[in-house]
Amino acid sequence: MEPKPIVSFDDFAKLDLRVGKIVDVQPVEGATKLYKLTVKIGEEERMLAAGVAEFYAPDELMGKKIVVVANLEPKKVRGVESQGMLLAAVEEQDGKVTSIAIVSPDKAEVAEGCPIC
Repeated sequence: MEPKPIVSFDDFAKLDLRVGKIVDVQPVEGATKLYKLTVKIGEEERMLAAGVAEFYAPDELMGKKIVVVANLEPKKVRGVESQGMLLAAVEEQDGKVTSIAIVSPDKAEVAEGCPIC
């Protein structure tokens, strides 16, 4: 992967990274790689479209705590309005994704909505 341009600390500080908990996982009709996730972030629930279906079964995701970009502009993906983005490490080989590892806090007791800084 090509390195991305350096961003300023001020630009990085604009991101609102939060702990979320996946409370529902639904396949997206007509999409083999996409799930519609319901994620609890504090007292709020949001829908996220996540292209992780090739690498995670729904039962592996249920209850999983993840890191979410909470202030990302909403975007429609295959008919699902994604209201944020989960963070994941993505390995590629020859332009094809070969592995995805969702970023999650290493301590289960971290509360949903907790800021990442």
